[in-house]
Amino acid sequence: MSAREKKDKRPIPRFANEDEERRFWAKNDATDFFDWGTAQQPSFPKLKPTTESISLRLPIAMLEELKALANQKDVPYQSLMKVYLAERIARERRSRKAS
Repeated sequence: MSAREKKDKRPIPRFANEDEERRFWAKNDATDFFDWGTAQQPSFPKLKPTTESISLRLPIAMLEELKALANQKDVPYQSLMKVYLAERIARERRSRKAS
């Protein structure tokens, strides 16, 4: 990008609230305001993923086994269940890519 193109970037106005900002960006092209060539990938190391509470019915024997396994590993059973689900999802994704 030339020095002239960098110089021609317009300043971003101050917004009173998110609705005003949303309307502004709906009508304007971000390339008029940002030099995407110098953009950096953001990092959010302390950001926790959004979670949603669900209700899940399990056979009592399965739940008891899960709790026993979690107890052996000294972790909460719900955390262990999330690990197991994440591992299975990853395995399914890998098998789909291989197909």
